[in-house]
Amino acid sequence: MTEQPFPLESTPEAAQATIREEFAFFGDWSERYQYLIDLGRKLPDFPEEWKTEEHRLHGCQSLVWIVPSGDAGRLDFAAVSDSAIVSGLIYLALRVYSGRSARAILATDPDYIAAIGLAKHLSPTRSNGLAALLAYIREQAQRAAS
Repeated sequence: MTEQPFPLESTPEAAQATIREEFAFFGDWSERYQYLIDLGRKLPDFPEEWKTEEHRLHGCQSLVWIVPSGDAGRLDFAAVSDSAIVSGLIYLALRVYSGRSARAILATDPDYIAAIGLAKHLSPTRSNGLAALLAYIREQAQRAAS
């Protein structure tokens, strides 16, 4: 696994609060989309050899690959997309969930999505992809916890 930059904040709740604060700074959605693109560029390098069907996340219109590692005490996720905006959505999800215990992941609802207005401003296909990503992370946490 490549070096993980997450978690940035001490708890999932702190990560969501920071995300809300950062997005509140922007006045309109064109600025917020640009910020999402910029965040996606911060994802750590994802090895080309991991871009396989085995690691592909289905349910996304864009190509998304995700690789979990760890155990119930700490789950890390490496992920990447061929889409700039989807990469930003991945960054936000990993910021909240990667590097956390399975218990913390399962106890954390992705409140930041509604709080920053993502739910209203994503296309249906991107919303489906984000839901698939969050479901995958949750599924991995459930597997690790059992």
